[in-house]
Amino acid sequence: MSLFPQDIISMAEAIIRDFTAAGLMVSTAESCTGGLIAGALTDISGSSAVVDRGFVTYTNTAKIEMLGVQAETLLRLGAVSEETARQMVHGALFRSRAEIAVAVTGIAGPGGGSAEKPVGLVHLAAKSRAGALIHRKMLYGDIGRSEVRLATIRTALEMVRSLLAA
Repeated sequence: MSLFPQDIISMAEAIIRDFTAAGLMVSTAESCTGGLIAGALTDISGSSAVVDRGFVTYTNTAKIEMLGVQAETLLRLGAVSEETARQMVHGALFRSRAEIAVAVTGIAGPGGGSAEKPVGLVHLAAKSRAGALIHRKMLYGDIGRSEVRLATIRTALEMVRSLLAA
């Protein structure tokens, strides 16, 4: 029995299978999901051959210290921004042995949103060592904290798979 819905488990199983076959590893950098992406991947048997590490960087200080996010970026654009997600994924990739990394930062709610950055806004970035980079700005809406986090996991796993296929 898993903590995660079946669709997420199926996606994670496919990633573990495909990354194992390709001999590749993945790392994660997570803010609003608090480690759940790594959790979904490590829920799968055989994940130790694929998951290198996960960074949970909930505070700005953690993003700076663990991932090398620039303090100026956080001051100017905030933690929930495309540039922050890009710097997070770069840090996760180059502070690990993974060939592909994914990063997420957002506002899961129920509070914390604004007109500019509403609850349900999540920036995701995935990057490969080969140089491919994907960014997605998702506006899930105020659908509830757990649902925003689950939707973010789904999008992140899709992005990881798409980089493997590229």
